[in-house]
Amino acid sequence: MPLIIIVLTIVLIICSILYFPTIRIKNIKFSSYWPIALIGALLLIVTNSVSLETIINTFTSNNSMNPIKILVLFISMTILSIFLDEVGFFKYIANKATTLLNGSQIKLFIGFYILISVLTIFTSNDIIILTFTPFICYYCKNSKINPIPYLVSEFVAANTWSMALIIGNPTNIYLASAFNIDFIEYLSVMILPTIVASIVSLSILYLLFHKSLENKIENLSIDNVETPNKALLIIGLFHLITTTVLIAISSYINLEMWLITLCFVISLILTTTIYFIIKKEKATVLINTIKRAPYSLIPFVLSMFVIVLSLNNEGITSSISNFLNKTAPILSFGVGGAVAANFINNIPMSVLFANMSLSSNASIYASVIASNIAAYITPVGALAGIMWMSLLKTYDIDFSFKKFMGYGTLIGIPTLLLALLTLSIII
Repeated sequence: MPLIIIVLTIVLIICSILYFPTIRIKNIKFSSYWPIALIGALLLIVTNSVSLETIINTFTSNNSMNPIKILVLFISMTILSIFLDEVGFFKYIANKATTLLNGSQIKLFIGFYILISVLTIFTSNDIIILTFTPFICYYCKNSKINPIPYLVSEFVAANTWSMALIIGNPTNIYLASAFNIDFIEYLSVMILPTIVASIVSLSILYLLFHKSLENKIENLSIDNVETPNKALLIIGLFHLITTTVLIAISSYINLEMWLITLCFVISLILTTTIYFIIKKEKATVLINTIKRAPYSLIPFVLSMFVIVLSLNNEGITSSISNFLNKTAPILSFGVGGAVAANFINNIPMSVLFANMSLSSNASIYASVIASNIAAYITPVGALAGIMWMSLLKTYDIDFSFKKFMGYGTLIGIPTLLLALLTLSIII
């Protein structure tokens, strides 16, 4: 019974991502994947496949793998990024970059890849994708150039550089927490595989699209974007930069990362509230920021934890672990993780892999690489892919599942293998 419930839940999650990503009830619209995961988890509890006591102990455990702490950390960091987006920081930067690089598609292509990479490191790949995709669609349509090279490049850059820092992706946070890997240790190992993955992916992107990029931009289209509110911009940047610095030294000052991010989100809310009261203005930026936070991750991640606990009880986790540990852990967990993520999404894959009796830190880092680069291959691989494909439909961009897999396989497989090779040299 537990296996039937788990398999059906995973199949339905994949189907929801492919065929009905959103559900609308009257005026309320929400993603379909998390209610399916939640129902699956509740069925496992009702059928006694996993006990409530085990779930409560997991969700209240005082360790770095506590799912509540991980969710607080990621959602808090996302809120800090969303605030800057609401202030207009990312759109302003994108517009300035377009102004400087306009005229040459090759310069614009490479410049956008670098810009998105840098912004992703310190913010969130999901926020960057949500912000830049509409901008790229609008710009390319009005400039009468092919948007596909820029959109694919944006998606690849965001999901490559999201693995550079521990805070770049919830999968990084969870997998690193499994072995108590701190910010500095993580960065020291992952920075080189990230750089190699970036060089490889950018090279392949250029080979795929260079002919299209040789055409000059005949119809220049640049909007006059308003300069962001300086006070709000300073508040947002101060909170994001300070939070990142404190997270980097959290193991030395004996403060948990989730607590640091939560405190700074509360500080951001209080500071901006006081600002709007003094200015006698509506707190639209703050309200929109809070509304846009990825709350759907909460039931999804917690439900996937319940499913993994059930797999542990059935002995399936240990069987998979034994199989993967028979060969070189970096290759088996890296390739196995990428395959698994494209069947069950990278968040469940990370929860599953972190619960295995991993043989070494090498397995953890290989799983991190897999959880990020898996997003290239199919939209199922990461939530970023689901959101990205949904946005493309909104802007009438013809980009099918088949095209996604075609480009994703050509870029993803060499990038994954060379990133794993670099990791094996470092480890």
